[in-house]
Amino acid sequence: MLRAELTADLVVVGGGLGGTAAALTAARLGQQVILVERSDWLGGQLTAQAVPPDEHQWIESGLSSPSYRELRRRIRDHYRRNYPLTEEARQWETLNPGFGNVSRLCHEPRVAALVIQEMLSPLIASGRLTVLSPHEAFEADRIGDRIGAVRVRSLRTGRETTLRAPLVVDATELGDLLELARVPYVIGAEGAAETGELHAPETADPLDQQAVSWCCALEYRPGEDHTIDRPEGYRHWRDTVDPRWPGPQLSWDDVVPDLLITRTRPLFLESTDDDLWRYRRVLARRNLEPGFPGGEITLVNWPQIDYWELPLLGVDDATRERALLRARELTLSLVHWMQTEAGYPGLRLRGDVTGTEDGLAKEVYVRESRRIRALFTVTEAHIGREMRGADAGAATFADTVGVGYYRIDLHPSTSGRTYVDIDCFPFQIPLGALLPQGTRNLLAANKNIGTTHITNGAYRLHPVEWSIGEAAGALSAYCAAERTEPEAVRAKPSLLAGFQDLLTDRLGVTLAWPEGIRAPKARHDSIPKEVSASAS
Repeated sequence: MLRAELTADLVVVGGGLGGTAAALTAARLGQQVILVERSDWLGGQLTAQAVPPDEHQWIESGLSSPSYRELRRRIRDHYRRNYPLTEEARQWETLNPGFGNVSRLCHEPRVAALVIQEMLSPLIASGRLTVLSPHEAFEADRIGDRIGAVRVRSLRTGRETTLRAPLVVDATELGDLLELARVPYVIGAEGAAETGELHAPETADPLDQQAVSWCCALEYRPGEDHTIDRPEGYRHWRDTVDPRWPGPQLSWDDVVPDLLITRTRPLFLESTDDDLWRYRRVLARRNLEPGFPGGEITLVNWPQIDYWELPLLGVDDATRERALLRARELTLSLVHWMQTEAGYPGLRLRGDVTGTEDGLAKEVYVRESRRIRALFTVTEAHIGREMRGADAGAATFADTVGVGYYRIDLHPSTSGRTYVDIDCFPFQIPLGALLPQGTRNLLAANKNIGTTHITNGAYRLHPVEWSIGEAAGALSAYCAAERTEPEAVRAKPSLLAGFQDLLTDRLGVTLAWPEGIRAPKARHDSIPKEVSASAS
């Protein structure tokens, strides 16, 4: 077996948005960084999981992270440089390539993957950043309260490499490094007795894990027949009715998350844009010159493909593999149902958009991870509107390292629980939530930070994950410059002030929302009509 050893200033395990932001930030600040990712695409939920960015209504303002704004600007520029856009679309400052309802920037996963590579390219060329992809971590050495080394394996060749660095970031989608390094963590839901949260279950339930979704890309070509083979479990998905659901998932019916009432959203509607096709459309004909030969493309991340039968965490490998297989089967069953029983044979799976042969995303969309037992845990009492009072605003944190906002949005879970969808306030990201108890040189930078099952529903979305990773990368550089450690930065006021100055003065990060930004947004299923319905 081929083996090697590499050392760096920072090792980042997981190349999703948090991991990418951590590596990018640390390398731009002069550190030697190794980034490990199991997929051959960086970007996680934005790319390999095929989910357009879910964002807050101030995302186009200066209140978002400058590096995240750079990512979004580069995505738009890619379309302007390479696509036959109409003149109106080309001049549209906040170009939305897909004119989708869910985001101000609905775009193809493939494009985001290209843009991320472009952002990292000069750092790779300079030698400051080494990307090991596709690789996965399989072992970690723990020496007392520190991680001494992480061992990773190439998924192509089997070559094993030992990685060493003063600081290690776990930015994996499921918090894999926490288990490998024996870092205490939580899975599922904490009980109300522990957290005091209004919407927590009465007792802790490790099986209360949000549904995962195996997304796919579809093009519609009327008059053609692209019907796929009938999946093995098709009859099960067509006929099974979950007690939480109005009927089988192979249907146009689902549940309004905050009201828990049945709604019907067909694939196409003529009189309104509130249909499934435009929900996450990533390439819209209206933005393209008439001679463009391709059709419109949408990404399927709909309630119909939420898989909730089996969890991914706290189970053996065989159960996890069965859950992933069934999640894929559910998505393919929905596609087959739409092509046959629903009457749309012209729906065509677009694997080139997702980087796969079958049209499904490279990876399953994960909404919930192992979560560290952190130095500080954000609960519903810190951000929830109902718990804090209608006009209170979110709690403020002295150790803030960024801001974010999204509703508390939990999908139906593997325990049988339905949606938990409630208002919260625009919030801060506390440094203490990135720091685990009992492990001095590990930082969390994905959905594995110190949130509860409830507050994870607000902290798990794209721009928040990016900001978490950005803070972790900056902290690594700051600790190296000051010859200190993460816990000391949080504990010592002068060090904390210096770190926050680095974030604000060098990186342009916003650490607190301006006074008066407290109102909850509309349901995220559709962005404000004045934004989505006009290119002006």
